[in-house]
Amino acid sequence: MIEILDQVILDWFQMIQGPLLTPLMKVVTTLGEGGVIWILFGLLLLIRKSTRKEGAVVLLALIFCLFTGNILLKNIIARPRPCWRNPEVEMLIAIPKDYSFPSGHTMSSFAAATGIFLWNKKWGMAALVLAVLTSLSRLYFYVHYPTDVLAGMLIGIALAFIAREIVNRGVQRKQQKEMEK
Repeated sequence: MIEILDQVILDWFQMIQGPLLTPLMKVVTTLGEGGVIWILFGLLLLIRKSTRKEGAVVLLALIFCLFTGNILLKNIIARPRPCWRNPEVEMLIAIPKDYSFPSGHTMSSFAAATGIFLWNKKWGMAALVLAVLTSLSRLYFYVHYPTDVLAGMLIGIALAFIAREIVNRGVQRKQQKEMEK
């Protein structure tokens, strides 16, 4: 049943492809490559002392995504991408070489966007919009199933909360040590 729903949604995305939407989606999906935009945002937050903790949350969440999704889950589950299973579909971007589940673009986008949202709702909403667009671009380009994207979203959000908890505990320990001096 889930496989049928996955395919129906992917077929719909194939139907809406066009000359106006494709360039926009290419920009969005490229922004998510390797989590570069999110890494840059995390590094920018590290620069200012007032946002250093939030930068650490974003970067730690991204590190967790790398290990959890790209190194562990993708290789354990080894789900073929939809474009591998259906080579008749005309590809508008390069075919990824790694496995499909979970979507790394989606996972890292939602991890970083959630970390940003936990710090600043206004910036976080903008980041979440970009995360949603990034996720949709992966369906648009036929490189992920909707369930890959959904899993990436949920895992990314969870890892952001875990990263925030770890950073908060580290900050609390540092403050306690400073008070003991």
